[in-house]
Amino acid sequence: MAETYKEVAQRWLDGNFDPETKGEVLKLRNNDPVGFEDAFYRNLEFGTGGLRGIMGVGTNRMNKYTVGMATQGLANYMLKNCEGELKICISYDSRNNSKLFARITADVMSANGIHVYIFDNIRPTPELSYAIRLKGATAGVMVTASHNPKEYNGYKVFWSDGGQITSPVDKDIVAEVNAITDPSMVKFNPAESKVQGEIEIMGADVDELYLRDICSLTLSPEAVAKHSDLKIVYTPLHGTGVRIAREALEKVGFRNVYHVPEQDVSDGNFPTVVSPNPEEPAALTLALQVADKVGADLVLATDPDADRMGIAVRDNDGRMVLMNGNQTASMLTHYILTRWKELGKLDGRQYIVKTIVTSELLRAIADSFGVKTYNCLTGFKYIAEIVKRNEGKEVFVCGGEESYGFNIGEFVRDKDAPVACIMIAECAAWCAEKGLTLYQYLQKIYEEYGYYREGLVSLVRKGKAGVEEIAAIMADYRQNPPAALASSPVVKVIDYNKPEETGMPKSNVLQFFSADGDVVSVRPSGTEPKIKFYFGAHGADADAKIEKLKEQFAK
Repeated sequence: MAETYKEVAQRWLDGNFDPETKGEVLKLRNNDPVGFEDAFYRNLEFGTGGLRGIMGVGTNRMNKYTVGMATQGLANYMLKNCEGELKICISYDSRNNSKLFARITADVMSANGIHVYIFDNIRPTPELSYAIRLKGATAGVMVTASHNPKEYNGYKVFWSDGGQITSPVDKDIVAEVNAITDPSMVKFNPAESKVQGEIEIMGADVDELYLRDICSLTLSPEAVAKHSDLKIVYTPLHGTGVRIAREALEKVGFRNVYHVPEQDVSDGNFPTVVSPNPEEPAALTLALQVADKVGADLVLATDPDADRMGIAVRDNDGRMVLMNGNQTASMLTHYILTRWKELGKLDGRQYIVKTIVTSELLRAIADSFGVKTYNCLTGFKYIAEIVKRNEGKEVFVCGGEESYGFNIGEFVRDKDAPVACIMIAECAAWCAEKGLTLYQYLQKIYEEYGYYREGLVSLVRKGKAGVEEIAAIMADYRQNPPAALASSPVVKVIDYNKPEETGMPKSNVLQFFSADGDVVSVRPSGTEPKIKFYFGAHGADADAKIEKLKEQFAK
């Protein structure tokens, strides 16, 4: 018979846990019955990308014990399945406890005889991806919860290609992690180990090489030289881009990069924002104030681990307006392919990648340049998997997803906000050469390809009851799919739970397509207590159709 959550909690009180942890368990039990159950009713799931959860005591929380157990499972997988000298790269962001969790990860790996490279301070996720291939490492760990609220932390696992783990490696690692059922099974102390692996510090040496390589991807240095006075406001939203992204902008030639001083502070409490997510308009409020004060042309914001980028640009009336991830990806894709064509770099071997919930405008743009488009599941790890599969056979130009992730070239195998920052800034300089703003450039793209509009609604359903409600919503849509989307009949349904039909890995996603060519995708978040509804419409009435779809689905 399975243990109850109360019995599991009692094991923490009776077991070899530190006094502070035991005190927090008692406090939770006495003062917060709902929180107490949620902390112990299950183990924090080590999913196919790693861990992510609320920080605190308990088996369903991010803490030093759950991090140690996950690391021991990963180490066991590496020891059993990987040959040669085993090496791992570790990085962490500015979140509370990130440095602690990174150090625990390093110690457990070292205690298992694995050579550790760990950054000397906070660094972006894309730089970790870069470092893995630079060091010839077997794996990598990034301690981050990306753009989640301050209560969260996480643990992303990467493989030797620099991309996040995918099948079958991911599922095999999950099995090893699940086999670690108690903290007593974890080798926490390298000093007590007979096979202690060296812990080596990484720092400015890797920064220099990363910046050199991503800056080599620029396409219009002459335009940047002529418009180096372009006024740019950049904010790291209290995260890891604080130095790296700004250095990248300056390295390619931009001279007027303005700070948001309050947000340059690397603080895991994210004191100036409700959520450190560039997808949230409120997160850019301070940056927009600076932009209006200095008369900036462009605002750039990156999330805490600097893999996502949000932007704002001046509209035709001179007001700052936010661009969404689809719009930014469309501009970047069109700009990059235009310059590749002008530079004679397109020879038929090039391709881009987009996720299934990202705007079909990217495909239309690529088609017009004779460039292939690959579609993949949501998550940049699937983009990286395609890049890995095609290495040496085809040329990856760029790839993007609607959730503000973009990458260019093959140096990094994950979304990369610093390279996206320098490329959108360069695009702005190139537009200026043509007498255009970025806003006007996007309108010209719509004139050429038609108007595309997307929307996203996320319904938050927290705790155990929320998990059950989200599962019920998905089950209902499977059993009773909608007959129409905004009055246009549904002509196709794709259930990504059926890999034999999709040709993709199994994923809990549903898509409904209408006769008008519009699409609705329904997907539970893999990292947050949310179910997400993605809407896509094409045509002059796309705005109205998106609003109708939101009314229909996001009740």
